[in-house]
Amino acid sequence: MARTSLSGFPEWLPEGRIVEQFVLDHLRQVFELHGYTSIETRAVETLEQLEAKGETSKEVYVLDRLQAVKAAEQGERTPSKERKMGLHFDLTVPFARYVVENANELDFPFKRYQIQKVWRGERPQEGRFREFTQADIDVVGMGELPFHFEVEAPLVMARALSSLPLPPVKVMVNNRKVVQGVCEAVGVSDIDAALRGIDKLDKVGVDGVREELAQAGISLTQADTLLAMAQIQGADSAEIRSGIAALGLHSDLLDEGVAQLCALLDQAQASLPGVIVADLKIARGLDYYTGSVYETVIVGHEELGSICSGGRYDSLAKDGKRTYPGVGMSIGVSRLVSRMLSVPMVRASRKVPTAVLVAVVDEAQRAKSLEVATILRGRGISTDVAPSAAKFGKQIKYADKRGIPYVWFPGVDGQPDTVKDIRSGEQGEACATTWQICAEDARPLIIAVD
Repeated sequence: MARTSLSGFPEWLPEGRIVEQFVLDHLRQVFELHGYTSIETRAVETLEQLEAKGETSKEVYVLDRLQAVKAAEQGERTPSKERKMGLHFDLTVPFARYVVENANELDFPFKRYQIQKVWRGERPQEGRFREFTQADIDVVGMGELPFHFEVEAPLVMARALSSLPLPPVKVMVNNRKVVQGVCEAVGVSDIDAALRGIDKLDKVGVDGVREELAQAGISLTQADTLLAMAQIQGADSAEIRSGIAALGLHSDLLDEGVAQLCALLDQAQASLPGVIVADLKIARGLDYYTGSVYETVIVGHEELGSICSGGRYDSLAKDGKRTYPGVGMSIGVSRLVSRMLSVPMVRASRKVPTAVLVAVVDEAQRAKSLEVATILRGRGISTDVAPSAAKFGKQIKYADKRGIPYVWFPGVDGQPDTVKDIRSGEQGEACATTWQICAEDARPLIIAVD
């Protein structure tokens, strides 16, 4: 990543941008393979819409016109009929609006993916930015949404992330009905406070959670039961059932949540053994989740926090007549790419997409070089032309500095063209209309760093 004087707004160097583009292209491919269609929503929403999500509204960047700001500074009143707007801080809020506004034209269940920039006015730190790219998938139904989509979402994300050049990823799952069922069984009435407290276990530890729960009026005995539940984890559904049974609690909601969580684990184990595991301390503090919840970490990089999260929500999107339940997950692409580049985990094989540099013999013959480039580009081969008719050694150095693998030399005085692989030094005759490039050289490669 290039240094920038404006903290929290990442700008990748060319090699980093190639890595980011590779990740984005890969995600698009995986999402589309699983039946998700792409949409894009506007960058701004009304403040009313953004603030409906609650406490996160304090992170919103508010928009205003420069003229209005200057007029206000001078004490002038500028009446305006414009609604107050802000930049969206996630893709879920705009997607909920999009669904409601376009419900009559959409086919339900509606499966969409969305890859866009979002903005949050929070303190920048490693992996957390003020401007960053997110990649979301959601499935939304009209009135109802089958449980099997709660299984599909984490499997799609696990496949997408597991097939990137990353260390292993672990998708941790829970079900809010389990946590709520335990709360009800022990007599905790402030379920939201319990959820928020448990969700902070990794950040503040057992004593910190006990203190926070106590401040919410939850007794020590109740807190200890909640903490015992939060220690239950594993990929085997039998282990999860046994751990819950050991709590000695019973409620219909708890039984329903355990059944759904174990069903998710059983199907996940059959598809991607060991990647998806239950972790009952995962509660997701946002109060609109109603079923399965998900967090994802890179093994060995847990301190980075979750790179992909989400869950089931029954009424995030609704209008006066209908409710649109959904389930979704969101990848923090900028957070992921930042870690991939900073460790580093990967590198790009070259700085530019260009595969061939056509040399220029002299400026009087530049047209011939341009003709060769046009033919190669017409055949889908990324090609550039040397910026000047310098000595061939300098033109080769120009290509080598950028990682361009081939230099093309137009023939002179009736001689055939030749192409040189500057990595191996091999050079041979070539015709622009028939020369074949190796598949691995056609585009920059993303190479895992040992």
